[in-house]
Amino acid sequence: MSEIIPRWEWRTFGTTTFGRSEDLIRTASEAKIRHSTEVYFLSAQSMNNTKVRDGLMDIKTLKAVNDDKLEQWNPILKAQFPLDAATLTGIFQAFGVSMPALARESYTFDQYVDELIRPHPDLEAVDVVKERHGFMIDGTIVEIAAVTFNGIARRTVAVEHEDPALVASVVRRLELAGFENINYLRAMKSAVGMA
Repeated sequence: MSEIIPRWEWRTFGTTTFGRSEDLIRTASEAKIRHSTEVYFLSAQSMNNTKVRDGLMDIKTLKAVNDDKLEQWNPILKAQFPLDAATLTGIFQAFGVSMPALARESYTFDQYVDELIRPHPDLEAVDVVKERHGFMIDGTIVEIAAVTFNGIARRTVAVEHEDPALVASVVRRLELAGFENINYLRAMKSAVGMA
């Protein structure tokens, strides 16, 4: 298995288009369009990025924030359902909450959501639908996406790469530097009303 190099990310969210910045992105590269339906799991006690995409449980932790406020996210888990007790222990550690008593040796996706997530006062499952338009600009991955969080519509733009200086340069080139850097977790918690 090849080594995973964490990428640096700049991202922002809003309720309308990002005007000239979106025009600059669309004229710089051809878009690759992807649609996905995912479930994110929010914890009132943690800012770890925990979600299920394509049937895989996926967790990323915030590894670093640099002087340009770029964030480096580190993948720490990809697991298939059903989830066993050892995997669930790691997931609940990422949530920053105590794991409830387990009634089963392993949990399917529905059992995990219905029996472990929904009853927990500090956890919330959020249905996320994404239409992502991906671009390659100066070697970075740039994304414009329309997303919904439990049906609440938002728009997001992101720039990612392993080299933070390159990300910062592309953010400036695309006239995005005036927008606040807001990651998925912050945007989602704000949208659904989780402090």
